[in-house]
Amino acid sequence: MKNIIYLFILLVFFNLNLEAQNSGTLRGLIVDSTSSEALAYCNVYVKELGVGTATDSRGYFLIPSIPANRNFTLIISYIGYNTKEIKIKVFPNKITHYDIRLVPSDIELQTIEKVEKLVEESRTDISIRRILSRELEYLPKGVESDLFRSLKYLSGVQSTGDVSAKFYVRGGASNQNLILLDGVTLYNPFHALGLFSVIDPDVINNIEFYKGGFAANYGGRLSSVIDIKTNDGNKNRFGAKASASYLSAKLLLEGPLPHGSFYLSGRKSYSTEILKKFLDNQNIPADFYDLSFKLNYSNQDFIPGSKFIVNGFFSNDKIDNPDPTIEDFGWKNNLFGFRWFFVGDSPLFLELGLSISNFKGEALPQLSSLAKSSNEINDISMKMDLTYIFNSKDELGVGFHINQINTELFIENIVDEDTDIRADGADISLYTKYKFLRFDNFAVDAGLRFNLASVSQNKEKMFIEPRLNASYTFWNFLTFKGAWGLYQQSLTTVSDEDEIINIFEPWIIIPEYLPPAKAMHAIFGVEIGTGNFWKLGVESYYKTVDNLPVLNKNKIYASDRDLKAGEGESYGLEVNALISASFIDIKTSYTHAYAYKVIDGKRYYPRYDTRHNFNLMLDFNLGRNWHSSVIWVYSSGLPFTEILGYYDKLYLDNFFDSWNFRDPRRPYTLVGIQNLGRLPDYHRLDLNISKKFVFPFMNVYLDFNIVNLYDRANIFYFKKDTGERVNMLPFLPTFSVKVEL
Repeated sequence: MKNIIYLFILLVFFNLNLEAQNSGTLRGLIVDSTSSEALAYCNVYVKELGVGTATDSRGYFLIPSIPANRNFTLIISYIGYNTKEIKIKVFPNKITHYDIRLVPSDIELQTIEKVEKLVEESRTDISIRRILSRELEYLPKGVESDLFRSLKYLSGVQSTGDVSAKFYVRGGASNQNLILLDGVTLYNPFHALGLFSVIDPDVINNIEFYKGGFAANYGGRLSSVIDIKTNDGNKNRFGAKASASYLSAKLLLEGPLPHGSFYLSGRKSYSTEILKKFLDNQNIPADFYDLSFKLNYSNQDFIPGSKFIVNGFFSNDKIDNPDPTIEDFGWKNNLFGFRWFFVGDSPLFLELGLSISNFKGEALPQLSSLAKSSNEINDISMKMDLTYIFNSKDELGVGFHINQINTELFIENIVDEDTDIRADGADISLYTKYKFLRFDNFAVDAGLRFNLASVSQNKEKMFIEPRLNASYTFWNFLTFKGAWGLYQQSLTTVSDEDEIINIFEPWIIIPEYLPPAKAMHAIFGVEIGTGNFWKLGVESYYKTVDNLPVLNKNKIYASDRDLKAGEGESYGLEVNALISASFIDIKTSYTHAYAYKVIDGKRYYPRYDTRHNFNLMLDFNLGRNWHSSVIWVYSSGLPFTEILGYYDKLYLDNFFDSWNFRDPRRPYTLVGIQNLGRLPDYHRLDLNISKKFVFPFMNVYLDFNIVNLYDRANIFYFKKDTGERVNMLPFLPTFSVKVEL
């Protein structure tokens, strides 16, 4: 019997060794042939074996367990590029690497090729939307292309109107969205009173937008993650792009460096006339700029498989009112990051990053009654992320993150009493996750995030955030997906959600008298479809938030606390459909959602709660470099606090003032129960028409846009002091031009 066992072990070992000797791993990097920019989410398919994958956000793909010493055909397909077939051979017990260049289809053809077979990058992903930079270019624009305004066309994303670019995901507050720019946290991503994003779409390569259920490698926020990867810059030749709209002018320079490349991009506002359309014909003297750069270096003679990246981002906003009785504002972001990305001879991906993120904002009252205030947050971070892929296709991920954060909020009231809130601390977290991908129809991503130390002043014990995503596929076209997870957030903003427009939201560490906010996500979804030609997806979600920090509106004395803890709850159903033909894409989405907050035992609707959202987009490829898109959006009415009436209230600001010169009575607004009323339904139609002109030495892009084509009078809010109705954007045609050298 013992001999039989020994023989069995020997046979197993022999088979494993034989399998290792007779198979290898295929790895590749896919780039654009004209610029060598990485192509994210590109489909890769081994024809003879019927297996495939997709490139990650860096353009890499990896397929393990390929039979060695045999010839295969590798098919690479990508929307907007010519499908390519190459012959490959994998060597035993090692990684065989291929660098692949795809040719854009408009160089050789006038029509865009469609992907023949869609291979998902990760079958465990749920509630994620991957966006490429060219998708932003073809959407109708308010004034110019804008990332955050484009997100509002997605299911599960709510807003309080077309005036602001601020967005809310599945019932979560805006400060619960984590925004990463090349791995660095961006704390205030808005220009001009929150009307536009600070991120120039021309520098974006791809975006991963997680609406919930994100894996253990992300932490620090309760609601969503927007992970933005920028371009590396053209590695083949020097180039420039210049563009102008009614609001700003932009310039981008890019080109090769020894063993690398660079880009430098800048944008500057030059006119505020168009902003009057957004702000009820009020003149807002807003002035802003943003500047970003990126350098990358990859020398195989130095450290093989390594890529070194240095990036920076700077933005500045000022509102300088010529009237001394009106307050001034200013805010800025400063980001700097360094990353080392390593791909070795084993199926291992390693990334090490160091970064600094700073936000500073201030309000200067001049002769107004506004309190002087300033806010600053400094975030110094170190990250290490490691991913190992087994021959079984399973993946192991491990990471270690440290964030040293310092915040300061200073407020000076009208009687020169100061409030200075300072706090600092470190978020130290360790995560591990395992993707079980060895079966074609079943996949699991299980992870744990350990918060070893929290920046929160409340000394809680270590909090563990378990995460679980799973999927099961029937008949190759029907997939069931689910996710569950716990999340923690130790930072918050101090703002009044009833304010119509927030200039900027001050960030603070949650004070010691409140525990960190915690959330639970539960998601279930179904996907039906065949590749990239038609797809139907349905997702339901349920989310709860405990220890939700909110502004204490009942504060009377200086000793009263500024914040109090509440609760949040949201749930809903999202439906997404896609039909793609040779010259038209039809995309539609519908969201039925509920959101609640509970403060002091009172349950109410937040301002961004809306029952129904519907988007219909028609995207036309008209040939000969003509492109057009039409979007119709509808949402049911937002909640608002109704005005019940007015009365003259006696204000004795100074008892010794003479009443002969100033009447101390001023109108006082009586309001109803918070957010119990509902505004009328909202809908509008937007149009974009674009044309690319190709010349021997340059390309010229012309964009014509109309927002609110049929001039729908959508209500924005009622003024509390007069009850006057203020509408959102009217019929608004805009035009922009871009020149590419």
